[in-house]
Amino acid sequence: MLEDAGVDFEVVLSDVDEDAAKGNRTDPEAIASTLAEAKAVAVSAKHPSAWVIGGDSVVEVDGRMFSKPRSRDEAAEHLRFFSEKRMILVSGAALARDGSVEWSLSGQAELQLRPLSEEFIQGYLDAEWPEVGNTVGVFRIEGRGVQLFETISGGHFAILGLPLLPLLRQLRNRGLLPS
Repeated sequence: MLEDAGVDFEVVLSDVDEDAAKGNRTDPEAIASTLAEAKAVAVSAKHPSAWVIGGDSVVEVDGRMFSKPRSRDEAAEHLRFFSEKRMILVSGAALARDGSVEWSLSGQAELQLRPLSEEFIQGYLDAEWPEVGNTVGVFRIEGRGVQLFETISGGHFAILGLPLLPLLRQLRNRGLLPS
């Protein structure tokens, strides 16, 4: 998304222990923001004076939080659980510099899943695995994942994994992008 939006960046992985950073938080917005901030701060502390963007996405279905599936079998289990339920997807973004958060925001979307047959789930994973294994909701909305849903409301970019428009505004406000 950043590349498509014309933002120059370098990917640097953080060494954040996500379980420790989440603590005992249960609110998806708090978790997404906390993880985005922790990642941005961890990287910015190692790269003084650099502006660092951190991001993370969280999925909640029926009060249960989901992480990225560890295997295709677990992905199928997630999809079976998601079938006919409402998914809350929250994506957080943070800007940090010199080890401190300068800005943070989360965006949310609600996605209503349609009934998913076992035949559909297996065919979907045949076509989309392993790529969807890198996503917390086991889908790429810009691909076949759109077929999972009856309705979608909320921020398009939050669904893609980053509240992009507010982030771009913050980058412009700081002179990091032309305005």
